[in-house]
Amino acid sequence: MTSNPYQIAVIGAGLMGHGIALTLARSGHSVAITDPIPAARETVADRIRQSMAAIGIGASEIDATLDRVTVIAELADAVRSADVVFEAAPEKMALKQEIFAEVERHAPENCILASNTSVMPITEIMFGLRLKARALGTHWWNPPHMIPLVEVIRTEDTKPEVAEEIFALLKGAGKTPVMVNKDVPGFIGNRLQHALWREAVSLVENGICDAEAVDTVIKSSFGRRLAVLGPLENADLVGTDLTLDIHENVLADLERRPGPSPYLEQLVEDGRLGMKSGQGFYQWTEEDADAVRTRVARHLTRLEAILTE
Repeated sequence: MTSNPYQIAVIGAGLMGHGIALTLARSGHSVAITDPIPAARETVADRIRQSMAAIGIGASEIDATLDRVTVIAELADAVRSADVVFEAAPEKMALKQEIFAEVERHAPENCILASNTSVMPITEIMFGLRLKARALGTHWWNPPHMIPLVEVIRTEDTKPEVAEEIFALLKGAGKTPVMVNKDVPGFIGNRLQHALWREAVSLVENGICDAEAVDTVIKSSFGRRLAVLGPLENADLVGTDLTLDIHENVLADLERRPGPSPYLEQLVEDGRLGMKSGQGFYQWTEEDADAVRTRVARHLTRLEAILTE
């Protein structure tokens, strides 16, 4: 529980916004949450309650958390006295720019402005602001109340002390923040994740194996240690000399086309959009998809318990 609570505004009450609000309110901050969609505002308290209950949080802590969350209809009212604004709107550049233009009209001049995005350039999102030095990115991972990491992205205009303040705020809320010193596409996490995904798609596209084999190899080998042993720690563990030997033999044969895989483009063109359409790399029933979501949530909860022992 923080001893120095902030007044925080969260813009967007969807999947990401409700988890961000939950996390910050749970750690003791006052949170005003807003969304232009009435149904999102009307259901956000119930969704926060359900998300907290799903990870084993008791009723008294849930009630205390919700007591610190205020649902507000108008963005101007939500940000008027905010110390920090976290925007969690859909990944549309014009929309995010429009939101921050309105935020700047109504928020205090010393309020820190943070955009939650997984890949969009923060510099472009904040381009139209008058006070760019107080603006930065915070990439929360989905689900934000369960995944510890938040990437804090500085632009060339962001004051270092602003980034450090957000870093400290997130750490105090129980997150694991990392500083991204250059505003590059995908930041750190998605660059690493999609480098892996590019090779995974390529293996299937080139007939080397099927999708199930790819996922089985990852889940049954190096994926098991990734939570406790990062790739560069592993390189030091096995030796940088062995790492170099492996790279000299394998890197030239890895997928390196600059654009998306034609195989992936064809899946999308054919309407094979994954779980939401019932078919992607795999065939999906609603029951299968729900089982995967449940398995992931249960795994994350158990993993957090193990890693905090």
